[in-house]
Parts: sequence; structure tokens; C-alpha cells
Amino acid sequence: MVDLGSNSVRLVVFEGTGRNPVAIFNEKAVLRLGRGMLTTGVLNADAVQQALTVMNRYTAIARAMGAQPFEVLATAAVREATNGGDFVAALRARMPGVPIRILTGEEEADLAAGGVLCGIPTATGILADIGGGSLEVVGLKDGIRGAVRTMKLGVLRLAERAGGDLVRARGIAEAELAKVAWLADGAGQDLYVVGGAWRALARIHIAQTNYALNIVHHYTIGRDEARDLTGVIAGASRKTLERMQGAPRRRIDDLAYAAIVLRRLLRATSVRRVVFSANGLREGWYMQNAYDGTGSQDPLIAAGQDYASRFSRDPDLPLALLAWTDALFPNETGQDRRLREAACWMSDIGSRDHPEYRAEQAFLRILRQPGIGLDHHARAFLGFTLAQRYEAAPDTSFLAPARQLLSAEAIQRATILGVALRLAYTLSAGTTALLAGTKLQLGHQLTLRLAEGSGVFAGEAVTRRLDTLAAVIGLDANTTVGA
Repeated sequence: MVDLGSNSVRLVVFEGTGRNPVAIFNEKAVLRLGRGMLTTGVLNADAVQQALTVMNRYTAIARAMGAQPFEVLATAAVREATNGGDFVAALRARMPGVPIRILTGEEEADLAAGGVLCGIPTATGILADIGGGSLEVVGLKDGIRGAVRTMKLGVLRLAERAGGDLVRARGIAEAELAKVAWLADGAGQDLYVVGGAWRALARIHIAQTNYALNIVHHYTIGRDEARDLTGVIAGASRKTLERMQGAPRRRIDDLAYAAIVLRRLLRATSVRRVVFSANGLREGWYMQNAYDGTGSQDPLIAAGQDYASRFSRDPDLPLALLAWTDALFPNETGQDRRLREAACWMSDIGSRDHPEYRAEQAFLRILRQPGIGLDHHARAFLGFTLAQRYEAAPDTSFLAPARQLLSAEAIQRATILGVALRLAYTLSAGTTALLAGTKLQLGHQLTLRLAEGSGVFAGEAVTRRLDTLAAVIGLDANTTVGA
């Protein structure tokens, strides 16, 4: 699909039809179609000519890749320009057979919400999507979309309305947001922010704080941190912004206005946190038009199932591992169980790597995976777990990012789970049939029960790994054979 925005034009080609969209081609051209519209009422003439050329390229790429369905979605600039219809007609002449849809503000907001909910299905709070021409806000409660409002507060539009005056821009943003009374319902909840200008702010914060993971999606900061960030950006000179670590050069002109709108949103909503989302309109479109509806509806579990479909030796083993490790986690929360299940689905991902590098490759594959189903805690927890499953030392250097992101309690839980998975694979050789003849029991000691005649024996490797698991838990180990 092509996202034809006021600020940029982007082609995204998604792979497959699974629960978690994965872009295999993603190209953006910053054209600023909406620049000057406040005074002229028409699309930027230079940008129109560039857009026609770019769209020829995008059409050729989509057709060569066999992308179906293929659709162009036009947003605020095309929607509001007096020559928007003529521009679309010119596009249709160059792209015969390709649907071109001019979205209403409400449709734009609905797709953005669908994109966020794709990765965070139970999101509660306020969603805000900033573009070049407009700002859409959506109320969310337990994954259900509520009230919607679109405002002319995109970074290009706000800059023009304010005549380049940042003080005036603050007043305009504050006045517009004050008209949306239900924004106050976000108090104490999360603000989910979408849009390239806000992602640029996240990249700056990641760079300035030496954060452990250079991934914007699911990057989360507290309200006070967000206020400090937006205050610094809105008050910085252009030269300062150009020298600022992490600041994208193509976004320099947008940063102050993006910061102003976000800061005013913080004031209007009184949210507790800001959650940056790389998902938005494009992923919302995917969920409506490409997702086939199969597999788990939980994006975390769906991600695990995808790994299992590619790497697992026995398709029935992940759920058997989940049941087998139940005894080790009697008091876990629902979220902890989700993570444990995901780890079981992912537990064979190193089977095709070189033995000397399995632990590191498994860790990095999960920590840096491109999908949307894992937040930063899940990436770190699952990566650490799988590194332990492949016998990494907990203090090894490549695990440093996970140690920065996880609490001591989470590291302990990940270590227990990873070592338990290693024992399970040693016992079963990755097969459900052999695992079925074994059972763990947790009491005053850790007991491994082996069914007589099951073909599973407590050899040296099994004994050693059982002892390791017991030591991590803080118990002695025992093995029994029989019923």
C-alpha cells in the first residue's frame, strides 16, 4: 500500500497474511505536498510533479513484487486541497487499475487505531496520530475505539498557521485541544503516539539516554520525561537541533512543532506514560485488507507460533513444554504465563545455528526481531530465556542490553525457564513422545520423575542439567523412576 501523506509518501509491501505484519519493502519520499496550502489552498506544485514520478516507481515495484491487494490511501493534504481531485485523476491515469482512496479524518483515525491495536490489543488511553496536515486523536478502552477527533495540527499546518512563531503555535495547539473535552479521560492512562515526527523525538531520547535498545516501537517514557524532552526540543535553536545526537536531518523543521503538540497533549490528557508506536495507518490497513484471521489473536503468541512454524522439530512440543514447566511457576501472573508460552513456542530457534553461536544468535534474533508483537520487556525477557536455554552464562557480555531492561526478579524467572527448557530438550531430543515420559515436581526439593519403560534415562547430561536447574531455584535435585 501507499500512504500518500501531507509530508511524505511511503510504499510498504507486507509479507504474507499472518497476525503480525512484517514489511519486506519500505520506502519513503519526503515531498511535503501540503506545504503552503494554508495560503494557496492547493497542493505544492513541485511536490505534485515529484509525487507523480515517485508513484510511477512505486507502482512498478508493487507489480514486480506481485503485491496484492495494492491500494493508495491519501490523507489530509489531498483531502483538503482544491486541486486534490485533479491530482488523484492524474494518478489514476498513471496507475490504471490501482484503487486510490481519499480518507476522511475519521477513517484516517480509525486506521491509525487499528494499527496500534494490532500490536497492543488491550490498549487503554488516548491515541494521537500526527502527520503533516492533521492530528487525529482517538479514545481507547480495553482495545475498543471510542470518540474520534481530527484537528489541523499537523506539523506543516501548525507551522503555517503560526507563521513560524513557536509561541503562537503553542497557543493554537492549546486552544484546539481545549475543544476536545474527552481528552481528560486519559488521566493516569497511556498516550499512544503515532507519526514520523514523534518517532523522531523518540530517536532523540533513545540516543540521549543511551537506552539499551535502538527500537522506537513500544519505546515508553514517563510523563515527566516526555515533558522534559518536549521542552528541550521546543526551546532549541535549529543549530542545536542539527547537532543533537539522534535527530533525523529530514525532520529538523518539524521537531519543534511536534514537540509543542505533544507537550500540549500531555497537559490536556494528564496521562502517566507516552508509548511510541511504529504501527499506525499502514498496519491498520493491513489488518483490514490482508490479515487472513488465522492463528492466535495475541500478537505475542502469534510471533512465537511463527518462529515455531519455521524452526520447531515437533509442532506439538511447545504446548507440551508449557505444561511441563507449569510446576516451576506456581504463582505466576497472566502476563508472566504469556511470556512463558511465547518462550516455549520459540524454544527451538537455535537448532539450525552453529553450536558455538546458538546462544548469542537466539538472543539477538529475538531482541532485534522486526515484528510488532513484542514490547521491549518481552524482547529482553525472551531473548535472555533463550540464551539460557542454549547455555549462555548469565553475565556474558552480549546479554548486557537485557540486564539493563529487566529487573532482578525477571532475570531470575528467565534463567529458571531457560535452564528448564534446556533440560527438557536434553530429555526429549525435541520430541513430544519422549517428554511425555517425564515430569517435574517442586517441593522441598526438585524432583524429576521418569516413567518406567519410557526410553528416557537419567544419564550424565540429564543429571548435570537437573542439578543446574535445582541450583538456580535454590533446591536440591532428586530423580525417581516409576509411577
